[in-house]
Amino acid sequence: MIQILGKTNIDFLGKKYFALGFSCLMILLGVFAIFQINFGKANLGVDFAGGLSLQIRFSQPVTLAEVRAVLDKTGIKDADIQELPTEKKILIKLKKQQEGAQDIIEKSLKENLSTKEPIIESITEIGPKIGERTKRDALLAILAATVGILIYIAIRFKFHFSIGATVATFHDVMAVLGIFYILDKEINLIFISALLTIAGYSLTDTVVVFDRIRENLGKVAKGSITLEALMNRSINEVLSRTIVTSLTTLMAAVALFFFGGEVLHDFALAMILGIIVGTYSSIFVASPVVLLLGKNSLIKR
Repeated sequence: MIQILGKTNIDFLGKKYFALGFSCLMILLGVFAIFQINFGKANLGVDFAGGLSLQIRFSQPVTLAEVRAVLDKTGIKDADIQELPTEKKILIKLKKQQEGAQDIIEKSLKENLSTKEPIIESITEIGPKIGERTKRDALLAILAATVGILIYIAIRFKFHFSIGATVATFHDVMAVLGIFYILDKEINLIFISALLTIAGYSLTDTVVVFDRIRENLGKVAKGSITLEALMNRSINEVLSRTIVTSLTTLMAAVALFFFGGEVLHDFALAMILGIIVGTYSSIFVASPVVLLLGKNSLIKR
């Protein structure tokens, strides 16, 4: 495997209280963002806030940039546009706008893209009840993923490890959610998909560290080394692997951010933040939690 670092001996767990304090602030920021989302004070997408969904068919292929330019002329800036290239269709989702917004859009498209013969095939109104149900389903999906992680790690390792992994995953999701709220980025279903992806990535990174700690746990039972020193050694042993994995994944996310198009822009941004936060939490959140909760019982084993 590629080694970008030599043998290191960094005292990661010596900084555990500072790191956990910072992590608590990030979690609180995420919880605050959830309350703001619940009260409708965040930048919610159409799926959560309600609005209109228009499906438009064209006689010739059309790009998102062309449709966006037309909408900008009408003064509609916050539309969510999705492309269905194989069917020559565009899906436009609008937050609650002035009356007759769909007529304005249809007229503008026909005036500016007349050669491509735009026709509105369907108009669907997304009401408040649908938005509330979507928010509830999104929250349940995140909770279900968290519980699944708790059970998986408890079976594969020990219960203390499952708590550490769950706290780290919860921290990552809350941190990215909080940052998106501060940046006033739109919270939509694509972003929820990114959060679930981040949860999976965070778990993978954490499991690598936990595997090495479990391998080395026998040394604690022999009294040759303290648990904190063993955990530090384990983290240092997999540090190069963790950095290589994070950098390669980050490069893919950065490529999506710059070249993936408008639809994937916020998804890629969430993934970039999630990779950075997930790498941090696998070192500075998951292992310190295990150390604080299970020091005595793990040493006995």
